[in-house]
Amino acid sequence: VQLQASGGGVVQAGDSLRLSCAASGHSFRSYTMAWFRQSLGKEREIVARVGWNGELTYYGDVKGRFTISRDNAKRMVYLQMNSLKPEDTAVYYCAGQQLPGGSFGYWGQGTLVTVSS
Repeated sequence: VQLQASGGGVVQAGDSLRLSCAASGHSFRSYTMAWFRQSLGKEREIVARVGWNGELTYYGDVKGRFTISRDNAKRMVYLQMNSLKPEDTAVYYCAGQQLPGGSFGYWGQGTLVTVSS
């Protein structure tokens, strides 16, 4: 599967932003999809995950602020980000996991989100 992320931009603290990830290729609906982010000087971290069965998992302090979703018919994955904070500033990546428990082997290019205070 090939992935292309979009939707990043510059916003102010407290604003909302929605990231989109378009997937191409076969068997998208069988993939677990996730959003990762990487801030300057930090390691890449997972933000949210949506399983092939729709199971949702959130990580860190995004719980209650971010919502991940998928549209299998459109082969899209979204990350709705509300109440953004300056510490959410990062390059955001969408990723796909083909096999449960396996690694995320499919990555889109990043999209930069900058949150100003």
